[in-house]
Amino acid sequence: MPEHSTPLPDTGTRPPEQGVRRRAVLAGAAATAAVAALAGPLSPAARAVAFGYGDDGSNYVVDTGASLVFKVSKANGDLTSLVYKGVEYQGYGGKNSHVESGLGASTVTVAQSGSTILISVTYGTLKLYYAARSGENNVYVWTNKADASVSATRYIVRVKAGLFLNDEPDSYTYAPTTIEASDVFAKADGQSRSKHFSKLRVIDYDYVGWSAGGVGLWMVRSNHEKASGGPFYRSLLRHQSADGGGLYEILHYGQNQTEAQRFGLQGPYVIALTDGGAPSPSLYHGSIDTSWADALGISGYVPANGRGRVAGVGITGRDTAYPYTVGLASPAAQYWGQARASDGYFSIAKVLPGTYALTVFKGELAVYTGSVTVAAGAITTLNSIAVPATSDPSNASAIWRINDWNGTPAGFKNAALMTYAHPSDSRAAPWTGNVVIGSGTETSAFPCYLWKDVNSGIVVHFRLTAAQAAAAHTLRIGVTTAYANGRPQVVVNDTWTSAVPSPPAQPDTRSLTNGSYRGNNHTFTYSVPASAWQTDPATYNTLRIHVASGSGTTSYLSAGTSVDAIDLLA
Repeated sequence: MPEHSTPLPDTGTRPPEQGVRRRAVLAGAAATAAVAALAGPLSPAARAVAFGYGDDGSNYVVDTGASLVFKVSKANGDLTSLVYKGVEYQGYGGKNSHVESGLGASTVTVAQSGSTILISVTYGTLKLYYAARSGENNVYVWTNKADASVSATRYIVRVKAGLFLNDEPDSYTYAPTTIEASDVFAKADGQSRSKHFSKLRVIDYDYVGWSAGGVGLWMVRSNHEKASGGPFYRSLLRHQSADGGGLYEILHYGQNQTEAQRFGLQGPYVIALTDGGAPSPSLYHGSIDTSWADALGISGYVPANGRGRVAGVGITGRDTAYPYTVGLASPAAQYWGQARASDGYFSIAKVLPGTYALTVFKGELAVYTGSVTVAAGAITTLNSIAVPATSDPSNASAIWRINDWNGTPAGFKNAALMTYAHPSDSRAAPWTGNVVIGSGTETSAFPCYLWKDVNSGIVVHFRLTAAQAAAAHTLRIGVTTAYANGRPQVVVNDTWTSAVPSPPAQPDTRSLTNGSYRGNNHTFTYSVPASAWQTDPATYNTLRIHVASGSGTTSYLSAGTSVDAIDLLA
C-alpha cells in the first residue's frame, strides 16, 4: 500500500521496527497496574529532540520531544501522519484520521503555550482541537459540535494495514463472506466478525486498542458527557480488516440510539502510544487532570472549578445480587457512577452545572427516578435513596418466573454470545426449542431473542394448582429492545389469544444482529382469564409466544425482540 504522508524532516528518528505482525490484543480497564506503569504520560523520552512545531507547507508538524511526531492538515484538520519511533502508523486506503469521514475546507491554526501545543480546526459550527504536551507520546483531542450540521460525532484513527493483525470478534481480516449489509462477515468455520462486535458497554472500558511488537496504540475514551445513550450503550470501538485498522471515539452514532444528540465540547479523548503496555491510568476519564488546558482558549471548555459533584450516602431496597449504577442525564450532559456494593454509596464528579434526572439502575433496569441540581464548585449531598419495593418487578409474587428482572437478557440461551457475534454464528445454540417450568433449565433453554421468521411461537409448558387455575392471572414479558416493531403476542392453551400490543418506542436501526440488546426497557402485561387455564393440575398448560409486526424482512432481519424476563403473577 503506498504511503500518503509528506516525508518528515530529519528529526533523528529510528528506522522502522520489525516483527510487528503479531496477534493483537484488546486491553481493557482491568489491565494490571504493572502493565499500565510501562507507559505513563510523562514516561522517559526515547530520544532527545526539541519539543515544538513546524510547517511543511501542507501540514503543521508537531514533535512532542519524546518518540512521537504527528501532522495535521492545514486544509481540513485531518491527522495525516502519526510516527512513533520512526514508524508511520496513520492511514490506510488513502484516508487520514479525522472527524466523521473527514471535514471540508477548514480554518486551521497552531499556537504554543509553554509546554503545550494546540492546533485548532474550525469547520462551520464545528471545532476540533489537537493538543501535544512536551515529553508525552499522546495526542489530546477535543470536539465541539454545536449543532447537527455534521451528521454524527465520531473520531476515527485510521491505522496502516499489517501492524496489528488479529482474529478477534471485531476483526474481519480472515472473514471474506458477507452475512449482512456490508459490515457483518463469516469465516470458513461459521464464526462471525464485525466492527460492531465490541462486547463492551461504555461503562465497561477506559481505552481500546492493540499491542504488538513492543508498541501499543490506544484510544483512551473521554467521559462521554456530551454523548448519548447512557452508561450501557454499545457501539463500535475498533476494527481490523485487510485494508487496515480503526480506533473510534463515538459520541453519537446511527445505530441503536435511545436519546437525542447532545451538543457542546467533548474531551479530551487521547490517542496514546506506548512501548506495548497499557496507557497510563492518569489518562483515564475519571482521573485525568487537564488544568494545563484551562487557559488555552478551547471553545466550550469548563475547568474543574466550574464543575460540581453529586454524592449519595446510600441506596436502600437494593438486591445485593446485582450491581447498581446511578445515572445523571439532561439534554445538555450525562454522567454515571457505580453504587458501592456494601451500602449503595455513590459519587459522581466533574459534573457540569445544571438540573439532571437521576436514575438508579439495578443491572440495566431503572428502579428509581428523581432529580438533582448541581452547582459549580459545590458538592450536592443526597440523603439515602430508598428504592420502592414496587419499582423492582422481581419483588412481585410469581407462580413462575423465567430469568430475573435486571434489564438485560443475561442468562438466556445465547445471550453472552450475542454481544460479539451474529445470531447465525456457528457457536450459537439452536434458537428454537420449547421450555418446561420446573425443569431447572427454564432460563438457559429460553432464547434471548425472538424473531417473527426464526422462532416465533416458542412454547412454555407449566402446571397450575386447582386454586391457581380458578383465578385470572397477569402475565408479564419484559423486553430490552425491539427491531422493526417486533412485540410479543401470546396464546394460552390454543384457546385464548391476547390482543396485539402497541409497539413501544425503540431504536429504528439494527440491534439484535450487530451486538446490541440495548434499547428502551419495556414490560408487556397480559390479563389472562381463568377460563383459559387447564383445570386438571396434572395437565400442562401451554403458553405460545409469537412475534407480531408488519415490518421487517426475513430471517434474523425479520421483526424481533430481546427478552429480559417472563413471569406469571400469583
